[in-house]
Amino acid sequence: MSGILDHHLLEGLPFLRNYRSKRFSSWDQTGANRDYIEIEPGQTREIARMQEPGCIKHIWVTVNCEDPNYPRTTVLRMFWDNEENPSVEAPLGDFFGVGHAKVSCFHSLPLNMVTGGDPQKNNQAAMNCFFPMPYHESARITITNESEKPIRSFYFYIDYEQHDHIPENTAHFHALWKRENPTEGYYSFNVKPEQLFFEKCNLTGKDNYVLLDAQGCGHYIGCVVSVDNVMGRNCCHSWFGEGDDMIFIDGEPFPPSLHGTGTEDYFCAAWGFPSGKFNGLFHGISLEGNLQTWMGKWTMYRFHLESPIAFKKSIRVTLEHGHDNNRADDWSSVAYWYQKEPHKPFPGFRKVKDRLPR
Repeated sequence: MSGILDHHLLEGLPFLRNYRSKRFSSWDQTGANRDYIEIEPGQTREIARMQEPGCIKHIWVTVNCEDPNYPRTTVLRMFWDNEENPSVEAPLGDFFGVGHAKVSCFHSLPLNMVTGGDPQKNNQAAMNCFFPMPYHESARITITNESEKPIRSFYFYIDYEQHDHIPENTAHFHALWKRENPTEGYYSFNVKPEQLFFEKCNLTGKDNYVLLDAQGCGHYIGCVVSVDNVMGRNCCHSWFGEGDDMIFIDGEPFPPSLHGTGTEDYFCAAWGFPSGKFNGLFHGISLEGNLQTWMGKWTMYRFHLESPIAFKKSIRVTLEHGHDNNRADDWSSVAYWYQKEPHKPFPGFRKVKDRLPR
């Protein structure tokens, strides 16, 4: 597969491309301006089906729905090479980088949302994804409306390349949403902060929040993590971080090949999240809570685009929820990775009532 994958983004521009540029979109084929589809409650609409080798390069969507929780009740799924079970399964808003059924104006290299003013007040945004998604034979993308309200307008672009063939060693894109509400913590409201952070130790990682548990050969490219700080209302210390990242590769024992130093450190910040919301190409905060108390709803992202984390047999990507997993907050996440098929079957997708924000 030649083209932009073989060159740096700007350096590769003079080189001729050997593919055909194609698009699925919601344009009004009568020539009028109803450039959207409608999706009734409980309905699944297929928005793209490719029947030849290719690679999706850009996805854009925007939604008008009376249900303010539509970013969580709308489900995005993608299927590669005639598979029956999806390789991508996530609520729409979380997949595009913001959790808690919220929208927010932010931009990273692979994901962004564009919103503000009245659209943001109405929980509306343009959502963009630039992860390349190759496939050898076919691809299929579906949207399911699990709200009790209809989606009055679902606009979309699926921009892709049609190739003569895709190299056999090309891996498939995967994304999976998970949630623990709340995480299982043991926080005592009567201890001092110094006891909280230093007297307990985690030398196994077994109770960590698990973002990804995959089997096969591939590489992990990052995550979006959303935390609703619910314990801070009653605790002596409201900071929800201090949880180390631990990434176990190919079934290795503790300590893992990659062991970090704290939640904000994994997301490339420090000393809590003193900046609040910020945009980085590889890392950032797409949704901020209270900067003084760390209360409320937060979403952070980290993409390992500079050096994806490779695995040959398996990978287990985890984060402590508080030091030594002492906190019981509402955690959810989307993990993104590439691997050769078949992938490990996904766990059953949570029902709507178990996806809604607090």
